[in-house]
Amino acid sequence: MRAVVYTGPFNVEVREVSKPTILHPSDVIVKGDDLHMYEGRTAAETNMVFGHENMGIVDEVGPGVTALKKGDRVVMPFNVACGHCLNCEGGRSAFCTEVNPGFAGGAYGYVSMGPYPGGQAEYVRVPFADFNALKLPSGTEHEEDFALLADIFPTGWHGVQLSGFKPGESVAVFGAGPVGLMAAYSAKLRGASAVYVVDRVPERLQKARDIGCIPINLSDGDPAEQIKSLRGGAGDRLEVDRGVDAVGYQAVGSDGKTEQPNAVLESLIAVVRPTGGLGIPGLYVPKDPGAPDANSAKGYISFPFGKLFEKGLTVGTGQCNVKSYNRYLRDLIIAGVAKPSFVVSHNLPLEEAASAYDKFDKRVDGYTKVLLHP
Repeated sequence: MRAVVYTGPFNVEVREVSKPTILHPSDVIVKGDDLHMYEGRTAAETNMVFGHENMGIVDEVGPGVTALKKGDRVVMPFNVACGHCLNCEGGRSAFCTEVNPGFAGGAYGYVSMGPYPGGQAEYVRVPFADFNALKLPSGTEHEEDFALLADIFPTGWHGVQLSGFKPGESVAVFGAGPVGLMAAYSAKLRGASAVYVVDRVPERLQKARDIGCIPINLSDGDPAEQIKSLRGGAGDRLEVDRGVDAVGYQAVGSDGKTEQPNAVLESLIAVVRPTGGLGIPGLYVPKDPGAPDANSAKGYISFPFGKLFEKGLTVGTGQCNVKSYNRYLRDLIIAGVAKPSFVVSHNLPLEEAASAYDKFDKRVDGYTKVLLHP
C-alpha cells in the first residue's frame, strides 16, 4: 500500500509499504478515505509512517471486536489507549499506561509514543478498536468536520477546558494554527465574551476574524500590551480571564525569527488576570535536538514563576484526552451547531503530501490545515 514515510528532517515521501494486518483480536483495519516531527524536532525515526489524525471505513474486523463491523465509517483519536487501565478508566486516555510501556500514552505515527504506524496511508491498524474507534453516520456528509475529531477540534476544546473557562469570560489564544483556531472557535461556542487570537500569519489572523475573534498581530508589538490596550478597562477588566497556549516549545520572540521557548508562557502570565487560568495544549517535549539552547534541548524552560505565584494563576497542561470530548463534538457537528471545517484550506491526494508538508511548514499559500486522501 502507499504511505507517507518520514525520511529525514524536512523530508517525506510516498512509498509502498506492507499493508497492516490483524495482530490482536481487538484490532480492526481501517481503509483511509505532523509538523514537529517533519522538522526533525522530536527525534523522529526515519521510515516512520506519519499520520495521527485518522478517519476511514472499517475493512477488516478482529474476532474480539463486538461494536464495529466491516463498512462502518469511523474516526480515531490520535491517542491509542487500552480503555481499561487506571488512567483510561478515569477519562485520561491520553496517558494510557498499557499501550506503550515506559511512556504515559500512545499515538499513531508519533515518535516515542508506541509502535503504531500512522494513518497517512491506504490502511491503518486500530488496536483496542471497540474503545478507540468512534462510529460516524454512514455516507459522506460532514466528512471534513468529522476528520477534525481525531485531534485538533478536541484539542482546541481541551485547551479551553484546561484553562478553567466559564461562559461569559474572556480568552486570549496564542497561535492561530489549526489547534489555536479550534481553541478560539471552542471558546466562542462555549459562550466567551471576547476571544483574542495572537499570530503573525495574515491568512490565519483572517480566519480568526471570520469566526468573530479579535486578531492580534504579533508583528505589531507585545501581544499582552496590545490586548490590554484594546480592552482599555481598569483592574480585572484590563486583563483577560483565561489564556490558551496553542504554540508550545517552538515559540519565537518579537523579531519573529529567533526561537524563544518561553515566549508564550511569559505573555500569558502577563495578560491573564489574577486568579485566572492558563490552558497549555501546545506541545512541549522532554528533549528537542534542534532547540536553541542546552536547557530547552532537555525540556527545561524558564518563565516568571514568581509572577505566576503572585497572581495566583492556575495551570492545566497535557495532551488532549480525545475520548472525553469526541462523541459530544461529533453530535454538535451532526446537529449543525459546530462546523470546524472552516479551518481546512486544502484537500489533496496522498501523492502531494511532500509538497503539502513543505508549504505548511513555511506558512505559504494559505496553508492552514490539509486533509490527505489515499
